[in-house]
Amino acid sequence: MSSANNAIILVARILLSAIFILSGFGKLTDPAGTASMISQAGLPMASVLAYLAGIFELVSGLCVLTGFQTRLVGWALALFCLVTGAIFHAHPISVPGFPDAANGYLSTMNQIMFMKNITMAGAYILLATYGAGAYSLDARRSHRPALA
Repeated sequence: MSSANNAIILVARILLSAIFILSGFGKLTDPAGTASMISQAGLPMASVLAYLAGIFELVSGLCVLTGFQTRLVGWALALFCLVTGAIFHAHPISVPGFPDAANGYLSTMNQIMFMKNITMAGAYILLATYGAGAYSLDARRSHRPALA
């Protein structure tokens, strides 16, 4: 693969990692909002799941950024995007007492979030399929001399 293509993959990894690094850090430093969403979705142990999601997002984002275990993490993030999209963003929102226009706006934003998750899943499937490129920890690890 050319150095230009490897540079493009590096830029893509940086862009793909940012959302999960920032989101994971946010969940770990202030999990209440995430726990509330998890609880409203009917899932048990909302606070525990919020922290687990934060850890998963932060660690997986850092793995994508550095190109460590990229194929495995790519598949895990694709699945995470699909599952969280289906659970949290695939349905219209109707807040009791809100005007119809406000609920319509919230539902439209939720639909956009759902499509964002689907799109990101596709990007992570590509990353899982083609790997992290030459500018990655995966590439460095594969070129280590074998120990005698």
